[in-house]
Amino acid sequence: MPEALLFNLNFLHPLLMWGLLAGSGYALFLGIKAKKTRTATAEDRKELIKGKFAQRHYLIGSGVLAVMVLGTLGGMAVTYLNNGKLFVSPHLLVGLGMTGLIAMAASLSPLMQRGNLIARKAHVGLNMLVMTLFLWQAVSGLQILNKIWTNR
Repeated sequence: MPEALLFNLNFLHPLLMWGLLAGSGYALFLGIKAKKTRTATAEDRKELIKGKFAQRHYLIGSGVLAVMVLGTLGGMAVTYLNNGKLFVSPHLLVGLGMTGLIAMAASLSPLMQRGNLIARKAHVGLNMLVMTLFLWQAVSGLQILNKIWTNR
């Protein structure tokens, strides 16, 4: 594989992850609107239902899960291709943990669709943890990018 291509692949994972962070924020917004729709008065609910927030949250959330898994595996693959090894670091371990957490949160969807309040609270809690870790990942990822850029 050409060396220039290998070097440029280093930037694919961060770009994908920044887009994923934005998509996750949008999924969070839709989830809040879906809850507002569920808990609104009958009169307000009529207007909120038109936004189809729950359906949109489910679709965007499914996309976030898929991109998280692919982004995690892709970041590891690029690191291995460029270095012949993976660097066991907090960034890698937290990223793997986030992927597991988001998969667990998504797996609660069937229970939430049946109205299980504990599943709903666990889903929200897991995803809030993922978002918090994601913000930390953004900072540590920029530090890694800086190292890659300065060592080129």
